[in-house]
Amino acid sequence: MKKMIIFKLLILVCIVLSNGSCKKSKVLPEGNKIPEVIIPEIPENQEQIPTMAFVGVIESQTTITRYQELRNSGITHSYSVVSSAESMQKALDVAYKTGVKMFVSCPELYTDPEGIVKRFMKHPALAGYYLGDEPSRNKFSKIGELTRRIKAIDSEHILYVNVFPNYASEVSLGVNTYLEYIQTFIREVPVNLLSFDHYPVIGDTNLSIRSEWYQNLETFSDESRKANKPFWAFALTVAHDVYPIPALAALRLQVYSNLAYGAQGIQYFTYWTIHDPGGIDFNNAPITIDGRRTNVYDLMKIVNEEIKNLSKVFLGAKLVSVAHTGTNIPIGTKRLTELPKSIKNLNSEGMGAVVAVLDKGIDSYLVVVNRDLTGTLKLTIGCNPGVERILKDGSSVAAKELETLTVDPGDVTIYKLVK
Repeated sequence: MKKMIIFKLLILVCIVLSNGSCKKSKVLPEGNKIPEVIIPEIPENQEQIPTMAFVGVIESQTTITRYQELRNSGITHSYSVVSSAESMQKALDVAYKTGVKMFVSCPELYTDPEGIVKRFMKHPALAGYYLGDEPSRNKFSKIGELTRRIKAIDSEHILYVNVFPNYASEVSLGVNTYLEYIQTFIREVPVNLLSFDHYPVIGDTNLSIRSEWYQNLETFSDESRKANKPFWAFALTVAHDVYPIPALAALRLQVYSNLAYGAQGIQYFTYWTIHDPGGIDFNNAPITIDGRRTNVYDLMKIVNEEIKNLSKVFLGAKLVSVAHTGTNIPIGTKRLTELPKSIKNLNSEGMGAVVAVLDKGIDSYLVVVNRDLTGTLKLTIGCNPGVERILKDGSSVAAKELETLTVDPGDVTIYKLVK
């Protein structure tokens, strides 16, 4: 569905601009003032997990103030629909002044990829090239050829294509199974980064998690490791269709589950509320369609600050093992039966937890995510001397020999292990 929305948006942008009828931006009402702009002399380049706005600042709002607002939310990377290479140039220039990295996406990239790559490949705000979203199997050959043409000129930047989730139909996938879809994509499209979207939180007053979500993470994480390519995953930040207005627990559950499975980038769909010409009612993204900040902006900012602080754990980490606790574990996953040597015992009371072991250089970490959207997890864990508990601000404290913690809905607890 998302690829059709983006395609329609691009058409709409082109029509509006060609007719010269683009409306002037609205003045922000009281209570939605943007903080004073502070432009760094050198773009911020912290070692942290990338956080990407999928549909970031819209084309008509390409200003330093708007991009500073984007960066203030903790976003490091952005993809926006623009109508021309000139508009892309402006977005890159503004993004550079505010420390945001951009994915190039303009009509000319597909008609003259060599020319566009040569034009932008040395721009300091360039993150990579956006080549498509949720392609069916019959699109792989065309996207693969485009990827190779770009790669022949610029092999340094990200070649970005986002693929379907496992709840997509066989007709959408173009093959019989999701595994075949992913393996064929990896074989035929030589991107240097893998990405998929799966929006697991559904419902209104009675929230639930899609049963196949963790199975999707199992498959995608496993295939990315086999291909020796990092992967990025999504969290949903806009209400529409069966998807509710995002809450803090929902954002955390998506983000920390993705990171526990080894994701090296977190993406948000969407940052700016979009208008779908097809009639889908999108609302309550971090920024409304008329440019006001919502509560979701503040929630996303909280989560992004946590991601930044915990990047010392997750950035560059390799997944060693992942399993689940609870009376009922998600389909396609494994039950926890073995613990790292420096963890004596682990018991969880509640719906259950994701329990992952990550290696990063000489360090190893135990990551425990509460799978419950509404209830807490009581975690009792026994540790050997030397084990540390990593706090949300990135600092650490010595773990007790036996300690019991309450983990909030969707939240994470992390331990640095002793090898």
